[in-house]
Amino acid sequence: MGSTASAKNGTWRNWGGNVSARPAREVAPASVDELAAAVRRAAEDGLPVKPVGTGHSFTSIAATDGVLIRPHLLTGIRDIDRAAGTVTVEAGTPLKRLNVALAREGLSLTNMGDIMEQTVSGAISTGTHGTGRDSASIAAQVRGLELVTADGSVLTCSEKENPEVFAAARTGLGALGVVTAITFAVEPVFLLTAREEPMPFDRVCAEFDQLHAENEHFEFYWFPHTGNTNTKRNNRSAGPERPVPRLRGWFEDEFLSNGVFQVANWVGRAVPATVPAIARISSRALSARTYTDVPYKVFTSPRRVRFVEMEYAVPREALVETLRELKAMVDRSPLRVSFPVEVRTAPADDITLSTASGRDSAYIAVHMFRGTPYRGYFTAAERIFTAHEGRPHWGKIHTRDAEYFSRVYPRFAEFTALRDRLDPERRFGNDHLRRVLGA
Repeated sequence: MGSTASAKNGTWRNWGGNVSARPAREVAPASVDELAAAVRRAAEDGLPVKPVGTGHSFTSIAATDGVLIRPHLLTGIRDIDRAAGTVTVEAGTPLKRLNVALAREGLSLTNMGDIMEQTVSGAISTGTHGTGRDSASIAAQVRGLELVTADGSVLTCSEKENPEVFAAARTGLGALGVVTAITFAVEPVFLLTAREEPMPFDRVCAEFDQLHAENEHFEFYWFPHTGNTNTKRNNRSAGPERPVPRLRGWFEDEFLSNGVFQVANWVGRAVPATVPAIARISSRALSARTYTDVPYKVFTSPRRVRFVEMEYAVPREALVETLRELKAMVDRSPLRVSFPVEVRTAPADDITLSTASGRDSAYIAVHMFRGTPYRGYFTAAERIFTAHEGRPHWGKIHTRDAEYFSRVYPRFAEFTALRDRLDPERRFGNDHLRRVLGA
């Protein structure tokens, strides 16, 4: 099944391999009516319901022992409204297919994350985001939603229709209903020029505010055990198109970033003492490059090396201090971290439980190679992030609960009240939602 979550002998597993579940039954509805019927039938049988996407969440947010809804038959574009600048797409459509279909129509999303394996509904429901000075997460580009609620009815919402549902359901954690279609704001396709170059950690920290202010999309990767980072600036361009040459692209994006990196991680997992030396080599392996292409080819890249991840959003003004504390922690600990730390930004948005809700945010993501012990590193990192009122990504590993979220999300009670109204019996509940939203 390629990169998607797998089901063997009735067991569902996520992409990271750290979550599994045994649903009572699986359904793959081919229409909204079939999906609504499946929800009603689950209610008659007293079973919870969970739609799953491609399993790219590292938490058990999609795990269920009830009815597992697979969305792969609910795919494709429903409608393109060029005058309004919107596209309505079925919820099970993978971002990869949406991006290619939009490009064929001469259209594009304004911003996106760095992988495109996820379904559109999975991506918005967990708050998937890229990096942007002015443009925000994928959910912030949603203009309308259709969802099947607990009683099997179909609810449509937008800024004008059911606005209180719209405010919450764009990043709904699967707690409010099953999203069946999404209307995205799109724009005529444009070109981005990416400029990737190494930069010392101390310089990125010192110049971060300027780098953020001067670029539409700025991000960087810091390699633990080194003072090195790789920076990436994406800005709109008048052209001409200058894609990465195919051979160079294969060498850098497949051979070095996936192939050699996979082997380096195998070595590091087997002999942790080698990790700092490998990190020094890895951090210098990719040389500077500049290229110009359509957005999805610049924003996204293949990720074939499996990992587990924790990511927190901190107030943007707290980024440099948080990052310096993280570096100091790694430097004085016996930890051996072979994966770079990824840093991105997002402007404040108005979505109830968006990680950037009401505040300009910076994201710090820590990763560990799949199969290596990650708890020590993630626990120490989380302690630093939470001291800055960090908000964890809804699809990535964290240990926070409803009590914590009620402190860091001013509108938390608004979300739980809406959930009480739309799903009083917790048809869409599971253990994970009980922890993060409360009973």
